[in-house]
Amino acid sequence: MKLLYILPAIGKKKGEKYIGTWKMAPLTLATLKALTPKKHQVDLYDDRLELLQEQPDYDVCAIVVETYTALRAYKLAARLRERGIRVILGGYHVTLEPEEAAAHADAIVTGNAESVWETVLSDLEADKLQKIYCGKTAFTPALPDLSLYEGKKYLPVSLVETGRGCIHSCEFCAITAAYGACYHRRPIDDILRDVEQNRHRYFFLVDDNLIADRAHAMELFRRLKEKNIKWAGQGTLLAGKDPALLRAMKESGCEILLIGFESLNDENLRQMGKRHHLIKERDQLVNAIHDAGIHIYATFVFGYDADDEQTVQEALDFALRHRFYTAAFNHLLPFPGTPLYARLKKEGRLRYEKWWLEEDYHYGELSFVPKRLSPERLATACFEARKAFSAPKELLRRFLRVARHSSPVLWVLFFGMNVPIGREVSQKMNVPLGGNLDELPK
Repeated sequence: MKLLYILPAIGKKKGEKYIGTWKMAPLTLATLKALTPKKHQVDLYDDRLELLQEQPDYDVCAIVVETYTALRAYKLAARLRERGIRVILGGYHVTLEPEEAAAHADAIVTGNAESVWETVLSDLEADKLQKIYCGKTAFTPALPDLSLYEGKKYLPVSLVETGRGCIHSCEFCAITAAYGACYHRRPIDDILRDVEQNRHRYFFLVDDNLIADRAHAMELFRRLKEKNIKWAGQGTLLAGKDPALLRAMKESGCEILLIGFESLNDENLRQMGKRHHLIKERDQLVNAIHDAGIHIYATFVFGYDADDEQTVQEALDFALRHRFYTAAFNHLLPFPGTPLYARLKKEGRLRYEKWWLEEDYHYGELSFVPKRLSPERLATACFEARKAFSAPKELLRRFLRVARHSSPVLWVLFFGMNVPIGREVSQKMNVPLGGNLDELPK
């Protein structure tokens, strides 16, 4: 069979380049290709980089759907099905909204595709395609097939998956909704083989909470040490309470830890269920992580009931005081299947029943009504915080701290990451969901 794998864009602004920092390699599709028998031809269409050509000779198309890309994915699916090409949809959004997705596809895959992909392809060959396939959570021993990326221009960072899910139950988190607050480890031998096959020596370890299983993490760090790589990953502020863990992380090559602070307000943290961040020694823990030689990518989310312009300012001041490597100041977004979405719907505060399917909804816009600010004012406050954090003067102040605690390689990475992020603050606002399928990337 001739297969086309697609990663949809969120949407495209007419006449503008697609967001550069959104061009990470599609790890999910490389894994899917590794699970596809060699007898089948596989091509990749990355909607962020190119324009879908007239290709009526594909037998089937597999599309990875995220909530932000759902509208565009459904448009692409409709165009392909009009040409007689069968379409299979999968991804987190399909898992959370299966009935919606099924209306736009010949078949859907919920959960992780590894355990069912061979069956899907066999059924396609036998012309016995089922409407739904339910994947399990187990990892496959197959390594992602990186040959899928040939000819594509992605960010020069190697993505290696180390685990899925998270042990915490934050109200807003779609990952918790998909995995039920469970953490699934990838076998360490497979992680190391994956590291070895990647040509870029700076890695992002794809994991929603890399330190959710401490014993597994410590063994991984011990064995990564001999690989002589540099890496970034995601964890929690609680790492600052564990000097041995921090030391092992640093010795294994960790340079940046992404930490979701989300809020500095205890009322908000209780409401979102992030009680593990209800800690008085927040500043001390940040200092402990910095003192271990690990930089922090801090993320904040605004829109909980205690939020107003002051809480946004407090988060900005906190980020500037600690001179974080970089930071994100985002508004809250109710993803389907989450307790947050159910609560806001019950309270009558959703501005759209399904914001992800609204042609008039744009990236950066609030899809619900906050308690203390108008949707427009909160969106503006987040935008202003991003601009202030990325101002040239603050960029220099942050760099001076980074320069004292890292090698020249990290100096280059600092500007390579932060300059585009600052430049894209305005570019990311008002990106239309869906957009025109025939708009070429610039």
